[in-house]
Amino acid sequence: MMKTGTLSDLAYQVKSDVVKWRRFLHENPELSFHEEKTSQFIYDTLLSFGGLEVSRPTKTSVMARLIGRQPGKTLAIRADIDALPIQEENTFEFVSNKPGVMHACGHDGHTSILLGTAKVLTSLKEQIIGEVRFLFQHAEETQPGGAQEMVAAGVMENVDCVTGLHLLPQLEVGKIGIISGSMTASSDNFTVTIHGKGGHSGIPHQTIDSTTIAAQVVTNLQHIVSRNTDPLDGTVISVTKFIGGTSLNVIPDAVHIGGSIRTLSSDLRDALPTLLEKVIKGVTEAHGATYDLQYIVGYDPVVNDEGITKIIRETACKVFGDKALELRRPLMVSDDFSAFQQKAPGTYFWVGAGNEEKGIKNPLHHPKFTIDEEALDKGLKMMVHSTFELLKPR
Repeated sequence: MMKTGTLSDLAYQVKSDVVKWRRFLHENPELSFHEEKTSQFIYDTLLSFGGLEVSRPTKTSVMARLIGRQPGKTLAIRADIDALPIQEENTFEFVSNKPGVMHACGHDGHTSILLGTAKVLTSLKEQIIGEVRFLFQHAEETQPGGAQEMVAAGVMENVDCVTGLHLLPQLEVGKIGIISGSMTASSDNFTVTIHGKGGHSGIPHQTIDSTTIAAQVVTNLQHIVSRNTDPLDGTVISVTKFIGGTSLNVIPDAVHIGGSIRTLSSDLRDALPTLLEKVIKGVTEAHGATYDLQYIVGYDPVVNDEGITKIIRETACKVFGDKALELRRPLMVSDDFSAFQQKAPGTYFWVGAGNEEKGIKNPLHHPKFTIDEEALDKGLKMMVHSTFELLKPR
């Protein structure tokens, strides 16, 4: 088994490559399901390392297999590669060269860290017992997501465990954020059309006012969270779209609303569509209106395996010291890493990427999002060290 110092030294030797790759990817972002050049760059870079079996499970994803010197466990490590439809407002030299598209969620860093991990581990092929699969996943940002496509393509066959990381600017660089159990929420969406009877705004009693009815629906949906669910279950219903009317003196026939539903509880998630429709039906029927409801099931919650999380936690303390470890609460964001966890136990963890002194503090999906690039080295060391720990016979 490799010594801690040796692994950290090897990781440090590829640090400049990881930074270079991250800046190239940041400058050349591509949206979900359109990562043609990104996936080709990853594919070519992996081939340059030698010793890997590199394939394309889907059109814009990449998988590389590193087969060790003798049979053992199989570990999958995942990085997401897509960007977001956001206009970048940063001013550093490697800003996005595509108007309206940027890496605002750290996927450029995730990809670069995994490339660096592959480079280090390839150089240690004779030291590895078992197999490491490097999964470069497309389309994390757009449902139904790329993870389930990769799973359907067979990338998780015979995998014993899976890990991944996410850079987080709300966590100080140098910190590793660990959660056992629920880490992120499910993410489902809904759209509703309220059908009333339009008319003149000055004669509202001759109409069925879809606008006021829709407003009551929005208000009453919040009662599901505050009065129909356990406060400890972690549930959020957010109406994010409200569209109706074209003229200031006309009550519209219909209003369209929509939004997002997130929860940490799988049982509650199953009950929410019925609760949602009960509220919508009650409000609309009370006012003589009708409705059309579409409920779209999205990503499952990310739930970290206790045993694997323990190994990740111990690795963080071993490599960076106890003070680097930060036990985190779940976030109500979502991630399709959960699709891989349906096939094998796994753990997803945070790597601190913020730095108040450098002004690096903007949240995920912000037009001025960036990371302290020292986080790339931390993430790389976590992945290299944890690989050997997770492949240990136990």
